[in-house]
Amino acid sequence: MFYRTCLQAAAALASISLLAGCSLFSDEDAEREQKISVGTTSEPTTLDPAAAWDGSWELMRNVFQTLVSFPSGSTVPKPDAAKSCRFTDTGNKLYECELKPGLTFSNGDKLDAAAVKYSIDRIQKIDVQGGPNGLLGSLDKTEAVGDRIVKFSLKTPDATFPFILATPAMSLVPPKEYPSDKLREDGGLTGSGPYVLDSYDKGKKAELVENTKYEGFAKRKNKAVTIRYFGESDVMVDALKKKQIDAIYRGLTAEEVVNFQSQKPDYDGLQLVETVGADIRYLVFNAKDPMAGKLAVRRAIAQVVDRGALVGKVYQGTAEPLYSMVPKGIATHTTGFFDRFGEPDVAKARETLKDAGITKPVSLTFWYSSDRYGSSATPEFAEIKRQLDASGLFKITVKGLPEKDFKKGYKAGEYAVFGRGWFPDFPDPDNFVAPFVGPKNVLSIPYESPEITDQLLPASRRESDRGAVTEQFERAQEILVDDVLLLPLWQGKLYVASTEEIGGGELALDPQTVMQMWELYRKASW
Repeated sequence: MFYRTCLQAAAALASISLLAGCSLFSDEDAEREQKISVGTTSEPTTLDPAAAWDGSWELMRNVFQTLVSFPSGSTVPKPDAAKSCRFTDTGNKLYECELKPGLTFSNGDKLDAAAVKYSIDRIQKIDVQGGPNGLLGSLDKTEAVGDRIVKFSLKTPDATFPFILATPAMSLVPPKEYPSDKLREDGGLTGSGPYVLDSYDKGKKAELVENTKYEGFAKRKNKAVTIRYFGESDVMVDALKKKQIDAIYRGLTAEEVVNFQSQKPDYDGLQLVETVGADIRYLVFNAKDPMAGKLAVRRAIAQVVDRGALVGKVYQGTAEPLYSMVPKGIATHTTGFFDRFGEPDVAKARETLKDAGITKPVSLTFWYSSDRYGSSATPEFAEIKRQLDASGLFKITVKGLPEKDFKKGYKAGEYAVFGRGWFPDFPDPDNFVAPFVGPKNVLSIPYESPEITDQLLPASRRESDRGAVTEQFERAQEILVDDVLLLPLWQGKLYVASTEEIGGGELALDPQTVMQMWELYRKASW
């Protein structure tokens, strides 16, 4: 009789709040409601923020805290560990933050001004090649004043400094657990973010549980998250179909996106959230290589590559051709490469090579990461090879390596040409130019451009009004086109795929395209 009464009550939704003594969910169901399992092909390359200027930020954003951050929907930094932050001078050279009172790391250690100074100082001291110290070129010194005041003195004016502090690279760490002069090597991770890393099985999964000591802007909509790392996107999608995971946030191929959009029968019960993306893909040329170092060779490649065919064949409408390192949707975007080279033209490319005394096909090896950007990377480079080989001007070999091994090669300057992707640190044109130029850049291959590094960037960083930097960045883009050391290919869209039970996907990607796991939740059901 009791069982029948509970069923009748459950059917009467209008009076469900009046039910007493009727358990519609078991304890196991209730616990499951609070946990989310997310799949990705973006595995961290490091667990230490002092070495991270890559996809490792995906994990770090959820476990560490920064002084300022990007709350959902915001494109300007807002206080996180800080109570407030501001420039204290009119020249954008003195920046000060006041911490919230009583902050602690997840291990109970104090998160005070001394810990903030320690965290920033160690990034500069360790200075990992191709690491986040490249973001701190304008920082002269960091001072702790008492327990709660942190002062940053900059060498030059830099209106983008608050944006830099908002990156996961500037994650705050407890001094007792992170050596001041080397990276942490015990496989541990301790922060003050929304979650605690409960366990980490490299290449397989990361288990996150709520950090009960967290005090910041994030409002967790779940209690725990399992991040599962996949080597192949088709295996990941199959896991979603079988409800072995609840969502996917990085690594879908174009074909899979199309399948989600067309709602094929075996995609029933799944959903896809699309977001405007600022992530880009580009080729990098090593100026020290005997062939890639020749301007004529680079310009001939730029003249032959057919971006429209590339995105049409490989990405099926999930990406669009890109003709500048500053993508569409970011202020000051231009179409410099199209303006200079126009439509693909083999005859013009041949003439360019001939004028430089190059009459035989140029042999080059193009390298790429086979697992960092999903399964589409392999057909993408196959298509680039096809285009260049078909011109008769090039003989291209393509080689893919897992990200960990691939990264070692390009950091050592071993590749003549290689492909990379860029997920923005922050939504400002500075972040699509500055990281790639200068002696210490994210690519680990020096790119000397004095006009950009010594004139254009400093001038733009004196402007607090980021809408007033058009002249500087349009000129910077002209220089990038002249040099062709970087060849933009396409910019993509961002997708979060999930079962219909999961909500929050539309808010889960921040302006840095980093997944905010706390936004995901399991919809209530009866």
